[in-house]
Amino acid sequence: MESEINLPCPTCKSEGSLKLLSMSSEIPYFGEHTQITLSCDKCGMRQTDFIPSEERGALSFTLSIEKDEHLQARIVRGSSGTVRIPELDLEVSPGTQSTGYVSNVEGVVNRFIDIIRMMMRQIRTDIEGGENDDEQNLEKLFQLEMALTALAKGELLGDLSLEILDPKGHSIIGHDDAIKRALSVEEIALLDPGPAPIIMSSEDVK
Repeated sequence: MESEINLPCPTCKSEGSLKLLSMSSEIPYFGEHTQITLSCDKCGMRQTDFIPSEERGALSFTLSIEKDEHLQARIVRGSSGTVRIPELDLEVSPGTQSTGYVSNVEGVVNRFIDIIRMMMRQIRTDIEGGENDDEQNLEKLFQLEMALTALAKGELLGDLSLEILDPKGHSIIGHDDAIKRALSVEEIALLDPGPAPIIMSSEDVK
């Protein structure tokens, strides 16, 4: 169901440009949920989240990637989910413009690779422009890229794991081997909660 929203866009502040698309469906391991997408026709802002039908609480899921099958495990990452590969000290926090997605472990690893390659390109550009001489960090990023590429190809099985921590409980690693646990109050306090929810009344939605 698509609806227009009588609120200014949180990004560009334009009036009358927001649309809300909601769709209910079933995801294995995640269960019944509603996918909500907020978009702006003016600036192109787009934010997606996955709201489970039942309250889950603040949760963490960890999967040790030990076999090819684990690379295909379903991932639902809500807009409030923090994703980590702890053995490599890698973390992607949600931030204020975060959006949710559905993927698998291999796809999430490839997202990390894309971020690292983007950082490497920026460092190379800065070095060529004489803005810095950051060869040491460039080498570290290159090593991380190699490790993640090997993992995506199934060559580092048993050495690395994937972890998702979500204070709203909108994220999951959908595999029987994933370890699920409740987040502590201390852990929740240290996590980025993601985008602020847009509170709407029935009058705001047409």
